[in-house]
Amino acid sequence: MITHVVLVRWMSPVVPAELSTLIDERLRSLPIVTSLVEGASVSPEGLEDGFDWGMVVGFDDAAARDAYLVDPDHAVVGAYLQARAERIAVFDLSS
Repeated sequence: MITHVVLVRWMSPVVPAELSTLIDERLRSLPIVTSLVEGASVSPEGLEDGFDWGMVVGFDDAAARDAYLVDPDHAVVGAYLQARAERIAVFDLSS
């Protein structure tokens, strides 16, 4: 399994419902995505280091993740994030 973690620090305000709708329409329906959770941090630790929002996407394997990275729907979401983000961090884990 591959876990794909995306963290974003917004440069400009984002409407949470708009972002959630975009993700629902573009990413949740992809058959290669096995799990997806997104939203603002709810951690009481305060260790977000300025990141405002995160998304964790699960894939069965690296091949599924690699297919996702070149999928046109991923490109739409990526462009939305990049246009509004001051900083983006991506971290993939294998289990």
